[in-house]
Amino acid sequence: MNMPEITDHLNGIIQVKITMSFPLRWVNSYLLPGPDGMTIVDPGPRTPGNEEEWKKAFAELGIGPADIRQIVLTHHHPDHLGCAGWLQEQSGCRVWMSERSYREAQLMWGPGSTMNRDLPALFRGHGMPEEWAGQLEAHLNGFIPQVTPMPEVAFIDANRLLVMGGRRWLPMETAGHAPGHLSFYHPETGHLICGDAVLPQISPNVSLMPGSDPEPLQSFMQGLLKLKTLEVSTAYPGHRNPFTHFEERLEALLLHHEERLAKMERLLEEAPATGFGLCVSLFGTKLGIHQMRFAMCETLAHARELERRGRIESWTGEGGGIYFRLA
Repeated sequence: MNMPEITDHLNGIIQVKITMSFPLRWVNSYLLPGPDGMTIVDPGPRTPGNEEEWKKAFAELGIGPADIRQIVLTHHHPDHLGCAGWLQEQSGCRVWMSERSYREAQLMWGPGSTMNRDLPALFRGHGMPEEWAGQLEAHLNGFIPQVTPMPEVAFIDANRLLVMGGRRWLPMETAGHAPGHLSFYHPETGHLICGDAVLPQISPNVSLMPGSDPEPLQSFMQGLLKLKTLEVSTAYPGHRNPFTHFEERLEALLLHHEERLAKMERLLEEAPATGFGLCVSLFGTKLGIHQMRFAMCETLAHARELERRGRIESWTGEGGGIYFRLA
């Protein structure tokens, strides 16, 4: 296992790139040293290789588990939450996340979760053929080792400042990419640790998931407008590298989704379609099951937003399948 890339930004934020699979390649963990210990934001997915990366990173930085004061999670996805329980076992530190993020983690991987059945059923109802839908249960179960053990958590109050690295940060709760997603803003410097709420080069996935936010794209776009009220000098994202063109990026993401909605509406001008039919038209089929899941969930999120705006409608056809057409 290679030494993880560590960048000290010389402003109280240390970036550690923890390995992920292609195409993302790494997730950014941020270490904030303070007078009473170290804060880790988003420690990455748990794998044997990533455990070794953390051991090497600690050795390089001259710290150990006893130096970890707290772990703060922007959201519940495995590539952000995964190592939190493992590091908590070693350090005894507190793990913080939003209450909604915790509920979403339980929805996905809690002892009563039925997501590995509910999501395939949703996709089948929207026209996904069995050659794809049949892969989903094993695919979703494959994330369980990456989030085991789940940490014992405390909930972040979005109305109170959170101390990280000796500085007071304002939690900013948004949704869309993940319900309960938190970004952390330091007004004095304009620094924003933004997780996956805003990414510098790629569009954060926006997924319609069973039992979760029923209108995720609207939530995502409202969240971008909320973040637009901040004066951000540097944004520290969950993927790729820190960036300074924050407001420009917000505008680009809002435009991207409006263009996607318009394209979907044009597709339905030609003929009614299932959700899977729209997904294939938008994203193709040269995808693995992981990317196909994202593509299908995002297609359904956009379809739901068009329904909310009164632009399209859905109906149940022969055989029980769901179709979309212009309203």
